[in-house]
Amino acid sequence: MGHVETAPRQRNGDQVWQWILHRARIPAVQPGSRNPAPARLAADSAMPGSPDRPHTHDPEDPMAPFLRPPPWKLTGPLPIAAPLSLAPGPRDRNPSGIAAAMHPGWIASFCAAALFLSPASQPLTAQQATERDYARAEQFLPWHAAKLVAGNEVTPEFFDGDRFWFRSRTASGHEFIVVDPAAPSRALAFDHARLAAALSMAADTSYEGNKLPFTTFEFADGGRSIQFHLADTVAWRCDINAYTCSGPTADPARSIADRSSPDGRWIAFTRDENLWVRDAESGEEVQLSHDGEEDYGYGAIPEGCCSEITVRRQGRKRSPMLQWSPDSRRIATHRYDEREVGRFHLLEAADGRPILHSWAYPLPGDSIIPTSELWIFDVESRSGVRAEVDPNPGDYTRGDTTYAAVQWTADGSEIFYTHRARDFKTYRLFRVDAATGAATQLLEETGPTYLELNQFMSYQPAWRVIGDGSEFLWWSERDGFGHLYLYDGEGNLKNRVTSGPWLVLDVMRVDATGRTVYFTGVGREEGRHPYHIHLYRSSLDGSEPRLLTSEDAVHQITPAPSGRYFVDQYSTPTTAPLAVVRDQNGRVIQEVETADISRLEEAGWVPPVPFEAKGRDGTTNVYGLLWFPSNFDTEATYPVVDYIYPGPQIGGVTLYDFSTSGRGNGRALAELGFIVFQVDAFGSPFRSKAFHDAYYGNMGDNGLPDHISALKELAGRHPQMDLGRVGIFGHSGGGFSSTDAILRYPDFFKVAVSGAGNHDNRGYFYTWAEKYQGQLVENPDGTDNYANQANQDLAANLKGKLLLHYGTLDDNVHPNMTIRVIDELIAHNKDFDMFVLPNRNHGYANEPYAVRRTWDYFVEHLLGVEPPSEYRITGPGG
Repeated sequence: MGHVETAPRQRNGDQVWQWILHRARIPAVQPGSRNPAPARLAADSAMPGSPDRPHTHDPEDPMAPFLRPPPWKLTGPLPIAAPLSLAPGPRDRNPSGIAAAMHPGWIASFCAAALFLSPASQPLTAQQATERDYARAEQFLPWHAAKLVAGNEVTPEFFDGDRFWFRSRTASGHEFIVVDPAAPSRALAFDHARLAAALSMAADTSYEGNKLPFTTFEFADGGRSIQFHLADTVAWRCDINAYTCSGPTADPARSIADRSSPDGRWIAFTRDENLWVRDAESGEEVQLSHDGEEDYGYGAIPEGCCSEITVRRQGRKRSPMLQWSPDSRRIATHRYDEREVGRFHLLEAADGRPILHSWAYPLPGDSIIPTSELWIFDVESRSGVRAEVDPNPGDYTRGDTTYAAVQWTADGSEIFYTHRARDFKTYRLFRVDAATGAATQLLEETGPTYLELNQFMSYQPAWRVIGDGSEFLWWSERDGFGHLYLYDGEGNLKNRVTSGPWLVLDVMRVDATGRTVYFTGVGREEGRHPYHIHLYRSSLDGSEPRLLTSEDAVHQITPAPSGRYFVDQYSTPTTAPLAVVRDQNGRVIQEVETADISRLEEAGWVPPVPFEAKGRDGTTNVYGLLWFPSNFDTEATYPVVDYIYPGPQIGGVTLYDFSTSGRGNGRALAELGFIVFQVDAFGSPFRSKAFHDAYYGNMGDNGLPDHISALKELAGRHPQMDLGRVGIFGHSGGGFSSTDAILRYPDFFKVAVSGAGNHDNRGYFYTWAEKYQGQLVENPDGTDNYANQANQDLAANLKGKLLLHYGTLDDNVHPNMTIRVIDELIAHNKDFDMFVLPNRNHGYANEPYAVRRTWDYFVEHLLGVEPPSEYRITGPGG
């Protein structure tokens, strides 16, 4: 790491700041250099801050973070054996998680050194912003910035045991790489130039080796060929020895939406609301169900939220909701009943008469909601049985084609099935005989607020059937933190597997023979960022978990089929990704991919600054990121823009991994002369249950008190932050909360840009609203328990500048909610701004026009500068 210069031990803020400025000009790694090759990590290596090697500096000394070189200069991936660069950080340390004792901040001050890298231009202070200013910002929008990074995408696709391929991003396109952990080896999957030439000849078109027209493929003929689809059912096959290609052929035995059995013999699909299977070799089709009907079909993907009309308009095929048994004999699926559910409607703009779109969309308080029945079909006998379990009350917010409520025993004879109450306050686990449908309840868990089976929405439920079902693991927050519990097959608790003031996230693998479980978790390691995800191994008997990932980073883990290896891609907001293969003990046996961000840095990119600050109670720490302009001037002041997403299923940041742009495109927006702020406030996940529950039943809270308290504290550390000019923006839940902010705190937030907001959750999908706000209850006076979160009821409070926007075909968050806010603003004679995107669905947040209008609004009303007229941002396809 070179010479280490220590900070002055005095606690004088000016001296610390001067030292930071000095260090910013003496980087530990010189510009243009690369980090040394990562060292091999021995299985028994002990890192600073681990239980085997405690920190040697005084953890109570606020100067402690400066005893190591500040890690602000990004020159490559995090070394595998790099020393920790953070002093001990706070974690939730009591069951409530809200009043936990917290250590002073460890990173925001010294990380500010990142702000002084290679100024690209002077700060935007003129009376008119120029196209050059906007162009400098535009280059850091995600679709542009991604082109400046190579080697940062590793999504393993396993084949032939533990071998896997992945599509690697290069400076000029992509290439397919094959990795064999057992060898270990890494090589190109095929000759890309020869394959492009062969495919070009066969298809009578022109393809380039680094821009092949497919993103996924399968090996065939013992690895001598590959097959892929260029359209839903148009199949191609290419010999990668002779480099000849044949096709296109309509492949009746395969569709993108089909679901293959584990042995590959059968392919499951739906037709006319019924479940079918097709023999993969002969093409023979067998109908398994016969009474499916419209809105009451087998394997049906629920309409509801969040893309039904989009899918219809695109003609997209969707996989049925089902799960094959391990022996490929049976299929577990559901029959979904939406027959009497209330409808939503949207109008598509068209020549002449507009087109009406209608679909089932239940709302909070509806007496009729969708229901889901568990069915089990036997492919050999061509028969099915309905499980003897009450119908589940609908789906969550999106179709789950893996049918995660179901887990099979290893022999395929039984199913373990989770059933929840409508209000999410009760979960029950059933054991179901796959042949008869007979069901036995094993477990019931209830709570005062919503229950979950994993605290993070993107992850699968963290419970597991073990082997033949003689045991199972259950995930619960019953003690205030999400942990694993071992039960026998009859539902009797045997022992806790994990415990403590930290959180188990995802179960990666259970080794029934070795009596171990591999899982990811956050918040356990002293001295590390509490949101960094690590891999652990623990005995099922509940012994102390073993940390398998020593680097202080977010680790994205994919287990190999045998369980002998794990693919681990890890990074931080200030450290580029590195992908490795680890063995069962966490030892790195192979480097797979190293991200190259040199071109990004040459463009003037600087990383965000992680921070910690006190939340609303003055005790509990909240964490987030600050994005400063790359041409930051310490003598100037800057307006602050708050990017908000309140959750509760995710937060404003949540995943503190590497991002060229940040959620909300913070890097780009900062280039226009703002300090951009993101925080994981109370009510967001990855902390204690109490932290996550902070505003249950009061979604109008939106974590805003924590945004304000953190901003005030950070402005004390960074006097360049002008809290007289604070703006806020967001999309979806962020659109809801940004409007809430300017209406509920009009003297603090001066400008808001709000897109596609669920401004009153009485008009949003019932499972979302009822999970976090509670079931709708009407009071004797005609009010109800949802009044505290309705933005239209706050319209009279508007003082600042508000820009609202929505898409007219938003089939997730209906435009009706924004229109009702608009109606109330008009009723109170308020000035505001808006634009509408015709025929756009919910996912338009990064559409160039919406981005540019957001920039213009903040530039005009926070900077007080005239934006360039109709600047045109080039979109992802441009």
